[in-house]
Amino acid sequence: MAESILLQPTEYARLAVDAALDKQASDVLMLDVRGISDFADFFVLLTADSKRQLDALAEEIEAALKRQGASLHHREGNPDSGWVLLDFGDLIVHIFGSEEREYYRLEQVWSKALQVVRIL
Repeated sequence: MAESILLQPTEYARLAVDAALDKQASDVLMLDVRGISDFADFFVLLTADSKRQLDALAEEIEAALKRQGASLHHREGNPDSGWVLLDFGDLIVHIFGSEEREYYRLEQVWSKALQVVRIL
């Protein structure tokens, strides 16, 4: 039986970015929040164009990270709300509809975080 090799939080965050891009997410942002957050190391924020895409993004990111040994601690929200949060412990993924992303403005809330990846 093959042993699972756990990745570092930065590698999980990059996997989430790659999975989001594979499903055509827009405005993908990876933030390094180490040193300014005591509950996570990285945030990945992305925008979906529809409820259907939001659901597909959440499912793909969750599956991609689980295949690499990550454990989903908590899932919050749903496509109808325009926002889904996937909590993998050291990595938090926020999937927004465009209106919800503008409303919550997490980039501004976490403006002291280092932007590791930004793909518009």
